[in-house]
Amino acid sequence: MSRKQRKHYTPEEKVLILKKHLVEKVSVSDLCDQYGLHPTVFHRWMKEFFENAALAFQKDKGAQAVKVEKQMAKLEGKLAQKNEVLAELMEEHVKLKKSLGEI
Repeated sequence: MSRKQRKHYTPEEKVLILKKHLVEKVSVSDLCDQYGLHPTVFHRWMKEFFENAALAFQKDKGAQAVKVEKQMAKLEGKLAQKNEVLAELMEEHVKLKKSLGEI
């Protein structure tokens, strides 16, 4: 028995499918048959769509971008610090191996 592979839909594909239901009035059952979806998946997409719909109308998108940039800078700093620590540890490791005559 082979398991049926799941199709992973892009956000754009999900919106297109939801739009067919909401605007074009295509029934949920027809869409689920057409796209091989389980109705609970369709309804979860609908719930997520409406829960996040307010973001489309937010005027302060720049502030959100600044927040993301700050978070990225912070994470890049942490990564650089970890890289420095790793370099120091590797240097110590090589010195120890040399002192033990393994290199």
